[in-house]
Amino acid sequence: MLRERTLAAREKLLARLPVTGEVLRGSLLERTIRNHRRGCAKCASGEGHQMSVLTVSYPGGRTRQFSLRSEMVPVVRRWLANYQKLKEAIEAICELNHELLRPDETAARARSKRRD
Repeated sequence: MLRERTLAAREKLLARLPVTGEVLRGSLLERTIRNHRRGCAKCASGEGHQMSVLTVSYPGGRTRQFSLRSEMVPVVRRWLANYQKLKEAIEAICELNHELLRPDETAARARSKRRD
C-alpha cells in the first residue's frame, strides 16, 4: 500500500516537471554602470545606467557573467524559476526513491510473525 502511494506521488512529480530545455542555472543581478564611455552625462553625474547580469559559478571558483538585454530579462527569470522547480522536484523524487528502497513494513511484520 505504501509502495503504491509512493509510486503515485513520484509519477505526479514527474508530470509537473518543467520543460527541461528551458532551464538556466545562475543568479540574476541588477548592476549600475557609471563609466561606460567618456562624455556620458548620466555617468558624469553619478546616476549611471541600470544593467541586468546573469552570474554563473563553475567548479574551481570560476565565475562567468553575461550582460543581458532588457527584453531577455523575463525569459531569464522564467528559465531560472524552471531550474529551481526542477531542482526541488529532483530532490523530492530522490526522497521518494529512498522510501522505495526501504523494505515494505507489512512484509517485514509478516516475516517476523512467521519466525515466532
